[in-house]
Amino acid sequence: MQKLKLALALLRVLAPAPVQGALYGNRLTVVDGRQIDPSAQAVCDLVSLLRAPGEVPDLAESRKQLDGMAEKFDLPSPPGVAKSDITVPGAAGPRPARLYVPRGGEDAPVLLYLHGGGWVQGSLNSHDGLCGKLADRAGIRVISLDYRLAPEHKFPAAPDDVLACYRALVSGETDLAIDPAKLAVGGDSAGANLTAALMHDLSEAGLPLPAAQLLIYPAVDGRLSSGSMQALAEQPLLPLLRIRWYLDQYLPDDQDRLAPRVSPLFSPHLAGQPPAMIIAAGHDPLWDDGQAYAKALRDAGVAVQLANYPGQAHVFASLTKVVPEGDDAVHKAAGWLRATLG
Repeated sequence: MQKLKLALALLRVLAPAPVQGALYGNRLTVVDGRQIDPSAQAVCDLVSLLRAPGEVPDLAESRKQLDGMAEKFDLPSPPGVAKSDITVPGAAGPRPARLYVPRGGEDAPVLLYLHGGGWVQGSLNSHDGLCGKLADRAGIRVISLDYRLAPEHKFPAAPDDVLACYRALVSGETDLAIDPAKLAVGGDSAGANLTAALMHDLSEAGLPLPAAQLLIYPAVDGRLSSGSMQALAEQPLLPLLRIRWYLDQYLPDDQDRLAPRVSPLFSPHLAGQPPAMIIAAGHDPLWDDGQAYAKALRDAGVAVQLANYPGQAHVFASLTKVVPEGDDAVHKAAGWLRATLG
């Protein structure tokens, strides 16, 4: 019976949007007036069958599932994008990275991309399609960084790796010497957290800032007490229990969770940061994080483009085979990068 339920759930995920809409009718989840998109509902229903309620993740299985989900449900990197695996400096030695170069883009501006995955999972492979599509559609080079993961490497290993890589890129220590005026930094979820933390680190140290920051469903508030965090505590793709578990794996026991490198919303250095694009999903517990960070940056005088997708759930920008609005979000991000980086 369970296998039949899984097969039917997978068929719903793969069905065209009109068929999904007809199947769900008026049975779509509504939270705070935001009705979930049928494609997102289908993915959430599938995940609900794969995860037991209240289950604490198994780390190895969770890492495998994230890579597998991207392989099955995300459009691949376009064939016209050249890819090469490289190494870049990290805080404790060289780190693996992947360079994406679109046709004719050998000297194009660069996006340093930081993958999501709760600081404990995610890889160059899980975000290969997303990085390739951004390179192709924005006409820019993308460097995807494989920063150290927890719990093997607790905070501040990840933000330290990001800072070390950024400093090396802009100082000419690598073959990819990059002018900060032609460099953006971005990421999704935990990677967006690391992007925002990097802006704090650079501002605090008086180092050159990049030209732009891309924040896809950013996690910026370690209090985990926002309205959307509570209203969507049982959201199948990213339940509150799992968010707490991620933070417990990532942070040392005595770490202040409101420190700006953990919760960039509380950085005293928001003023003067580069223009930002924030993408937020209405059925993601991190919805309010995105709204609050956009407001905080704007209040500090930073130009912010906020792209809200009220009907979407977490990780939708990496589900572009089955969630049309995910592909739309990648197109919007790429257009913004192209325009901002010139």
